[in-house]
Amino acid sequence: MTLLFLQLALMLVVILAASELFTNALEHLGEKLGISEGVTGSLFAAIGTALPETTVPIIALMGGTASRAVNEEIGVGAILGAPLMLATLSTCLMAVAVLKTRGLKGVVAPEHSGFTRDLNFFLCAFLIAAGAMFVPHHAWEVRALFAVGLVGVYVTYVVTTFRASASLVEKGHGTEAPERLLISRFGLPTSLATIVLQMVLGTALLVGGAKGFIAGVEGVSKVLGISALLLSLIIIPIATELPEKVNSIIWARRGKDTLAFGNITGAMVFQGTLLPGIGIMLTPWEPRVEVMTGVFITLAAAAWLRFNAKKGGVVLWALLVNGGLYALYLLLTLGR
Repeated sequence: MTLLFLQLALMLVVILAASELFTNALEHLGEKLGISEGVTGSLFAAIGTALPETTVPIIALMGGTASRAVNEEIGVGAILGAPLMLATLSTCLMAVAVLKTRGLKGVVAPEHSGFTRDLNFFLCAFLIAAGAMFVPHHAWEVRALFAVGLVGVYVTYVVTTFRASASLVEKGHGTEAPERLLISRFGLPTSLATIVLQMVLGTALLVGGAKGFIAGVEGVSKVLGISALLLSLIIIPIATELPEKVNSIIWARRGKDTLAFGNITGAMVFQGTLLPGIGIMLTPWEPRVEVMTGVFITLAAAAWLRFNAKKGGVVLWALLVNGGLYALYLLLTLGR
């Protein structure tokens, strides 16, 4: 038991180190390419740091353990737990990180059009994913349409985000790197090649950390007497969402609110479209109580963010409410 928890702790350290490498490289890449913070945060950072939570369900569904039922539970839990964690705990922790300097009535002020676009796309996609849970298993053609529809939503989102980039750069929302490239401290030049090299190193560590987590989930769930589904909904996202949490906290402390929030909301769109599409086709994807509880809390948290998405920014106390929603989710699921 102790070894299992040590393994999980080690994977957390790996993910933390990887997130710093990845964040630093991404800032340099965005600056090098002359793209907006919205594209850097909502697309590049979101997809890159979403690799661990993308890898976990895919590896699990391809045979992460000897039990097909456990693999499916880990897959569904990891898919739905990721956006739940981002919409609730991640946004709350970002607010807590700047609470001392900005105050309870202070704001986190991302670029408004990109922020609302992310939330609108996520709410649309996640409602589609939730609706697919009520489609019978034998109606695979209908389930396939839901999956294809979710992919289409994400493609539309990517195109829309890139189209908005040029004008945002002109308005002063271009990506800037505040610190030197980390691997340049070893005498390497700061070039596109070294930036990509550092991103690859960071990504490899992220994926490795996520893969190491799978090995411990089944054993811990058996020892604690908790289903793999519930454990995957709660424990796996805490680890796999660490890149988003840490990256966003780093950016918020630096005053880069568009990158900070875009990293979270962009990942929400990615995880609310492509990953549920995989779940719809490769898992039972059915409305179990613990699953629907997570879905409703996620939608409530995202809707609350959208409601508070004012042009002047989101007030910090509103983000703390999202943390309360995560506490409510734990109370409802663990208290059953």
